[in-house]
Amino acid sequence: MRRRAWLWLLIWLGWGVVFAESQGGPKYEYFRSGNATDIVTAPEAGFALLGGGKDLDAAFEWLGKRAHGGDFLVLRARGDDDYDPYIEKLAKLNSVATLIVPSREAANDPFVAMAISKAEAIFIAGGDQANYINFWKGTPVQTALNDALRRGVPMGGTSAGLAVLGEYIYSAQNDAPDDPNLSSEMALADPFHKQVVIVRGFLNNPLLAGTITDSHFAVRNRMGRLLVFMARIRATGATTVKGLGVDQGAAVLLEPSGRATVIGQGAAYFLESKGEGEAVQPGRPLSFGPVESRKVEAGGTFDVKSWTGSPEVYSYRVERGVVHSSAANGAIY
Repeated sequence: MRRRAWLWLLIWLGWGVVFAESQGGPKYEYFRSGNATDIVTAPEAGFALLGGGKDLDAAFEWLGKRAHGGDFLVLRARGDDDYDPYIEKLAKLNSVATLIVPSREAANDPFVAMAISKAEAIFIAGGDQANYINFWKGTPVQTALNDALRRGVPMGGTSAGLAVLGEYIYSAQNDAPDDPNLSSEMALADPFHKQVVIVRGFLNNPLLAGTITDSHFAVRNRMGRLLVFMARIRATGATTVKGLGVDQGAAVLLEPSGRATVIGQGAAYFLESKGEGEAVQPGRPLSFGPVESRKVEAGGTFDVKSWTGSPEVYSYRVERGVVHSSAANGAIY
């Protein structure tokens, strides 16, 4: 069953659900399918890191199983509850719900944090990661998500949802409706381009410490911009920076042990930069590297704790805004 309402409180089978609207618009929207009564299970930690595009059934099945029959929550800042019937078909769960949190006002509503606290699996949908940072960072949403991580709640995200799962985040906060998406060419030409905005510490996941992620990777030619992000982070004094690029149509399933399995179509790219930081100058094309890279195709595995697993290790170097690769034929992907 599903309920949507404005300005009223429904006490439903002993489980209070608040749907609220302020004078300026809806504070949040909450949709719930399945059992209206919450249950408590012992979830199994893990992370489903999706590269965007068509959703991967196997990734949602994996998350759903780790909820152990509990309650699955989809978080988003815009959109609808279209994930709910999709997820219901893939996993045996007590309920599937979507919580839309479109403002900081909504993020501070007590019901929002309560809904997150009752979830046994959480998925952050795609969209615009600037909304997630602008609306949720520094609010009870951030606190509740980190509490969920400490409880071992499995968590996933796709596209913008993937972007906010690492320690470092390309936030897209300076993008505007009339701006093109930040391309590798734009970032490499000026690593301080106004759209290169990186924030830190939204989620505290030790498995992705020191890591920045990117999605739609090869199809949108995002290797260059990921290298720019890593260079900018290194310039702040970080001695080791890791990058994870996930192809559209692929996903990385990350176990608490550190074992990462790539599924779907495409590959995941595990990058690492160590050593002395390099000067990164505004208005000048990037020179940076070397950066070690390991490409893991679907079906392959990698260990993010030891940062090993792929038999092929090659490197990237950026010279005056041009990316060079030591891979066969100089291939970037």
